Amino acid sequence: MKKKNSIMGMAFFGPALVLLTLFLFLPMLLTFGFSFTDYFALNPELTHFVGLENYINIFKDELFVQSFLNTVKFVVIIVPLQCGGALLLALAINKAAHCKKYFKVAFFVPVVMSLAVVSTLWMQIYSPEGILNTLLANFGIDTQPFIHSADQALPSIAIMSVWQGVGYQMIIFLGGLQNINPALYEAAEMDHASAWQKFKDITLPELKPLCIFVFITVTIGAFRMLVQPMVMTGGGPDHSTYTIVYDIYETGTVNWEMGLASTMAVVFTVFVVVLTIIQNVLTKDKEERKHVNKKAKAN
Repeated sequence: MKKKNSIMGMAFFGPALVLLTLFLFLPMLLTFGFSFTDYFALNPELTHFVGLENYINIFKDELFVQSFLNTVKFVVIIVPLQCGGALLLALAINKAAHCKKYFKVAFFVPVVMSLAVVSTLWMQIYSPEGILNTLLANFGIDTQPFIHSADQALPSIAIMSVWQGVGYQMIIFLGGLQNINPALYEAAEMDHASAWQKFKDITLPELKPLCIFVFITVTIGAFRMLVQPMVMTGGGPDHSTYTIVYDIYETGTVNWEMGLASTMAVVFTVFVVVLTIIQNVLTKDKEERKHVNKKAKAN
């Protein structure tokens, strides 16, 4: 019976393992290996091992450094706006007495839309004759260049990205809010706690694991920004929206420098791994404290 179950398990797991090996594990190993070579896709037979030369060169490359700084700026803008906006929307919808389903769908619709479609839509909104400049003109504000300006392009794309993705995090927070024990709020009301005190002492502590999860996922998603600048600005103006992932794409698929692109991909992966470790450490710390508190109460 055990042998039969093992065979059955392998029958289901085997195809998935093969696909993971072909499309995930093998490319990861090849990428790591190519990062130590000068592999040029149009002339692969002349590939040489160069050691850490690629890793040294990318940090001397001004365009890579700029793309890294642009990505960090994008992350700094989008993370607080998207996390905070999602929490505020979840709190508002959770308090709404009517039309909760309508608001959930309305805010979640942009999430399921293609990023390319959303980017094209916002190109029209940001155009000099677009609806946003028309609204600003009604308030006596001059026409703004938005994505056509090196100073405004990155914040403009960040705001569009927040609008597109905030609904997903809102649903996560809304689920967390609905799982909080109402007795906690009732006890706080009996102690005449204000709305801010209830939010600070009950809502935030209860949502902390979700806040950590949302913070990390939004940060990782922001580091992976590619479609928005590709469609809206082409990395411009003056490379002001050029990101790490965009640089990897251009280096590997346009310039065919696969060795250098692999090095950039490895460096980018390090960022993702570091963020994941931070998430695990923070979450583990929270769970350990909860376990200790429960054990103390039991004793």
